[in-house]
Amino acid sequence: MHCYFNNTFKNMLIRIWKSTFLIDQGSGSRSELVHIENISYAPEWTSVPDNQLFHFLLIFSALPKSCVKFDLLEDIPQSGGFHVKDILRNDQDVYRVDV
Repeated sequence: MHCYFNNTFKNMLIRIWKSTFLIDQGSGSRSELVHIENISYAPEWTSVPDNQLFHFLLIFSALPKSCVKFDLLEDIPQSGGFHVKDILRNDQDVYRVDV
């Protein structure tokens, strides 16, 4: 999952929690986050350059073969978690989303 964050602020910090999943809308099955690049796991923070488009990569365990549509959900005990709904499955299983 290639994620893009359009930073329109100064001194922005972001991070990702290990409780981030791809959720199959058909079955409710959760694919776990297994690897990240260019972003920190909570509680650490990643500084995002001011007024720039920032890119990070999330790699998940496989979605069920029957999955047609899924959500990206950062399931955290506070506000501000990433949530991208209704991502259509493709043959490459490579996705680009704005967060």
